Amino acid sequence: MDPIYYFIIGLILVLSCFDLVVGVSNDAANFLNSAVGSKAAPRRTIVLVAALGIIIGSLFSSGMMEIARSVFMPARFSFHDIMLIFLAVMLTDVILLDVFNTFGLPTSTTVSIVFELLGGAVAAALFKIWSGEPGVAQELSSYINSSKALAIISGIFSSVFIAFICGITVMWISRLIFSFNYQKSFKYLGAVWCGVALTAITYFAIFKGLKGSTLVTKDMIRHLDDHIWLYVCCSLAFWTVLMAVLQNLCKVNILKVSVLAGTMALALSFAGNDLVNFIGVFMAGQSSMEIAAAAAAQGADLTTLSMGGLMAPVTADWRYLLGAGVIMVLALMFSKKAQTVTDTEVNLA
Repeated sequence: MDPIYYFIIGLILVLSCFDLVVGVSNDAANFLNSAVGSKAAPRRTIVLVAALGIIIGSLFSSGMMEIARSVFMPARFSFHDIMLIFLAVMLTDVILLDVFNTFGLPTSTTVSIVFELLGGAVAAALFKIWSGEPGVAQELSSYINSSKALAIISGIFSSVFIAFICGITVMWISRLIFSFNYQKSFKYLGAVWCGVALTAITYFAIFKGLKGSTLVTKDMIRHLDDHIWLYVCCSLAFWTVLMAVLQNLCKVNILKVSVLAGTMALALSFAGNDLVNFIGVFMAGQSSMEIAAAAAAQGADLTTLSMGGLMAPVTADWRYLLGAGVIMVLALMFSKKAQTVTDTEVNLA
């Protein structure tokens, strides 16, 4: 195999590390602004809670790794094409996110990576079509996985609408129960309210998040699915009793506990869902190298090697995921741009 490909995959790895840093700096506002804005705890404590969520979430993220290779048709591209697409995507993503972070503007890392992959694939496909190579499909649509790309894009935009409706609903209910008579009503209903909130966090962040983890067996997931309501009810009872004890006996402001738990859950969800945006391209590139190495050992020509093997299911190595989580935690703690983006969003609120 030509040494240039080892250089390319090494460069993609380095760019992925930079992408983790700029990505966390961009998305820090999404999971820190509530706790920072409400002053639920000192900033150091909030960052430590978020860091714990990132580490846990990074181990739950392998189930999303196919996104980096599913928005286009790998079988239509050669190994050379694929490596250049991935390199272009990582260069673009690092520059784009860093520019947004510099001006304190939060943006969607998922939208960025999806459209960068689409743009890179379209550019490579147009080059193949215009070059007039024999045996090359002349329809651009045959190179792009339109259904998958549309599903991802529609999911992104529909999530904005769903989040808006859910935010209105939850805020209306909470204001209906606690507004204008906060101390009296919260004394009797606060533990139940926080218990429900923490149960919802546990359900989505832990019970659902476990399905994407490489550390959980299929038998454990099947057992969890079969007894999910039992675990949810037990979680509700546990959190409600614990909140009642903290509120009435320990005189703890349990709303701060709920906000910090929400911060950890948001950080966990961010790492579990968005980690693929930062290292998914490298993981796909590594898979491409493995496929190419196996083909080269059998005497195949890498310039014409089809990369249809990338469509196979992928399970990321947990060590890569943990390493990415550590890089994100360090970026969260020491990045000045992360604080700039968070301050921008808090000031707007």
